[in-house]
Amino acid sequence: MTVIGGEESPVYLRLRGMISAMILDGTYAEGDQLPSVRVFASEHGANPLTVAKAYQSLQDKGYVAVKRGIGMFVASGAVEQLRIDERAQFLTQSWPRIREHIARLGIEPAELLDPIDA
Repeated sequence: MTVIGGEESPVYLRLRGMISAMILDGTYAEGDQLPSVRVFASEHGANPLTVAKAYQSLQDKGYVAVKRGIGMFVASGAVEQLRIDERAQFLTQSWPRIREHIARLGIEPAELLDPIDA
C-alpha cells in the first residue's frame, strides 16, 4: 500500500499502490478504462515497463481485466475486494509498525486525534 507502498518499496509496488488508491477513491470506478501504460508512465514520470509490471500485478489479483485490443479496465467487484485486501494488509503489516512507533515516541491516543498546530 499499499494504500500502499512506502519509499523503500520497489517502484512498481508504489505505482500499484497509487493505482489501487485511485480505484478505492473512485478516480477509476468499476468498468472504467485505465490509462494506457504509456500515458500513465508519461503522466507519472515512470518507465513504461515498470507501469506494465504494476498493471500486471493488479491483473494477477483480479482487480483489473484486459480487453484485448482495447485496454485495461477496473474489474467488477474490484473495489470491495481491494478494500478487503488492503485493510487486511494494513492491519497485519502496517499498523503493528505504526503502533510500535507511537509507543516508542510516547504518544497518547488523544494526541492522535488532535489537529497538529502548524
